[in-house]
Amino acid sequence: MANSTQRLFFDLVDLRLFINIAEANSLTRGAERSCLSLAAASMRIKNLEDAIGTRLLNRASQGVTLTPAGQAMLRNALRILQQSERLLGDLAEYGQGVKGRVRLFANTTAMTEFLPAALGRFLSDHPRVDMDLRERLSHDIVKAVQDGATDIGIVAGSVSTEGLQALPYHGDRLVLATALNHPLASRARLAFKEALGHDFVSLHSGSAIHTFMAQVASELGLDTQIRVQVSSFDALCRMVEANAGIGLLPRSAARRLARSMDIHVIELSDAWAEREMKICVRELEALPTFARELVDYLLATPGPGA
Repeated sequence: MANSTQRLFFDLVDLRLFINIAEANSLTRGAERSCLSLAAASMRIKNLEDAIGTRLLNRASQGVTLTPAGQAMLRNALRILQQSERLLGDLAEYGQGVKGRVRLFANTTAMTEFLPAALGRFLSDHPRVDMDLRERLSHDIVKAVQDGATDIGIVAGSVSTEGLQALPYHGDRLVLATALNHPLASRARLAFKEALGHDFVSLHSGSAIHTFMAQVASELGLDTQIRVQVSSFDALCRMVEANAGIGLLPRSAARRLARSMDIHVIELSDAWAEREMKICVRELEALPTFARELVDYLLATPGPGA
């Protein structure tokens, strides 16, 4: 073990590398995210472990996992980087040479329908601020905010945000889209369970809305018959229009796309279809200045069709 009087100096590059490795569960992918060679990344992690006097990573052919010491390192590394971003944000008020980075995790609906306009304005007005934007499930977003893995989260539905500051954001509903000649096209409203006997077009399996749909079907004791997976709501509705299946998507996206495609929109009677979104943070005043300004931009930007 390292001598108790030994002073440890942690390079922010090392801390960010360690976070990237932990998030990717891979030394190779963590090195790539940090723009380092594998050899350089391995040496940096070895130096960290030597300085602390214990292993941080369990290495295996399938990837890496964190030791208990590594888990403690991750929690504190995330907090240190968040504080460094706050310092940079505060210093940015006194000069133009400081560059910042804000992390935002959001659900599928927010990513595709509500964020583009707000983020476009924010990034244009803040040319020295970079954005780390990732799509996640609401439960995972809450945990990421709690753990300090992201500065700001946008969640939907009934997910608990206890212990966090939560600000009301936009509301939306999930609906079904069908082709005009589909057997369900005569319906204006139905329960999701009634649709599960039909083929679906879905976003890719890594998307939040795909996972949510699978969870709902599982709770009903049924499966979704997914015939086609696509990468966007636009592509989803193109396939729906061609009668490849029906699709679950936000009403804001369905109405927008129905103006240019021959699709029919069906309201869902299920209570979970109502999706109230919230912006959540650990502590608003503890965020870097530019991150607090991003929250202001998000709250001030109207939703699509407003």
